[in-house]
Amino acid sequence: MWTDSLGNAATLDDATSLAGLNDFVEGFIASEARAANILETAARDTSPIVQACAAAVHMFAESRDAPASARPFLEQALAGENRCSKRERRFIQAVRAWVDGNIPRAIALHEEQAQEYPRDLASLKLAHYHLFNVGDSPGMLRIALAALPAADDVPYLHGMIAFAWEQCHLLEQAEAAARKAIGMRRKEPWAHHALAHVMLTQGRIREGHAFLEDVSATWTGLNSFMVTHNWWHQALFALELDRHDEVLRLYDQQVWGVAKEYSQDQINAVSLLARLELAGVDVGDRWQDVGKFLALRLQDQVLPFLDMQYLYGLARAGRTEADALMRNIESHAANAPTHAMAAWQRVCLPASRGLLAHARGDYARAVDELGQALPRLTEIGGSHAQRDLFSQVYLGAMVRSGQFAGAQHLLAQQVRGQPESARLKRQAASVYAELGLGSVATSFF
Repeated sequence: MWTDSLGNAATLDDATSLAGLNDFVEGFIASEARAANILETAARDTSPIVQACAAAVHMFAESRDAPASARPFLEQALAGENRCSKRERRFIQAVRAWVDGNIPRAIALHEEQAQEYPRDLASLKLAHYHLFNVGDSPGMLRIALAALPAADDVPYLHGMIAFAWEQCHLLEQAEAAARKAIGMRRKEPWAHHALAHVMLTQGRIREGHAFLEDVSATWTGLNSFMVTHNWWHQALFALELDRHDEVLRLYDQQVWGVAKEYSQDQINAVSLLARLELAGVDVGDRWQDVGKFLALRLQDQVLPFLDMQYLYGLARAGRTEADALMRNIESHAANAPTHAMAAWQRVCLPASRGLLAHARGDYARAVDELGQALPRLTEIGGSHAQRDLFSQVYLGAMVRSGQFAGAQHLLAQQVRGQPESARLKRQAASVYAELGLGSVATSFF
């Protein structure tokens, strides 16, 4: 028996497989592309833990076909489960629960792992993935803090803790944890990401933009999600500052095109194009290129948060497949598993109808449908910054449907929270003018 780079016992066929396992363990928690090297190792090593890690890599495709791709590796892992350690067996069972669609069981197993084997940070990172997708940020914080006494020396754990603090709206603690992680290792992109969230939430727009610009040189060797998503955050800061040319350049060069077939890269693109349009920017024919890839997602229905953005992107691209995806969302919601039923039926369905209405110019309906979903939006997963897209669409629909009083109510609060945002000030000034309060807007802003 060998030990991985974090000191966890590993049952392997031979010593040459340890490098591949460490690539997965270290690469996964560091958001690096080398995590996928486990697939090469799995092709020659039938060790159960190696096979389970390979199954997990396939599940990250976040597609309808992902479980079928993962299952052969999972079956290999289960066949040799009896020769594994307790830690490895629990990890294998957690991956099995994921492949089977039993997310509550997967979370429970990962939480047990954090309590008993707190240096199994790959397990903890998987727990964060699942908890994030069901909107349980307190769970993210709880499980990460459980590992802290035993893994305080690992910078990536502090980055995970930072993001959990931030998603719980505990911003001072989030910043402290992020800065600790970065102090231990400057190249800690998840901590960069967490600190960007803090700065955006606190309205530190110029500081956030400068911070990401400073650390961006370290974003090498990352998986496509991490690198494109951190550049997406930089684009958000630029958008708040009305630097539209910069945002379009970042979209073309950094956000869209790294892995166009990947779900997370696709929703980064959809979200940024939508925000640009909501800010009054002409995005040209960019929707059409994204739409070609979204048209392959019609039957996925893996996570409601993803489907909602696929739908909006298809509609903005003018593709008729948007109607087929809407029907598939409705069908899936009617038969969703118990643990996900409310998210699909009570949140995703009205939000999707509202997004489709907005994309096609039916702004009054967009307000009605999105208004039902917004109070429960955390249930579909995603971060505060990501879900803000739906709030922006709702606000834009209020303005476009002439509901200026309601729009003023929302905008006044947002401007107060984001005093550096040129975008919000410009939008608010327009609403105040519509309300006959142009002079108030001039003095206020």
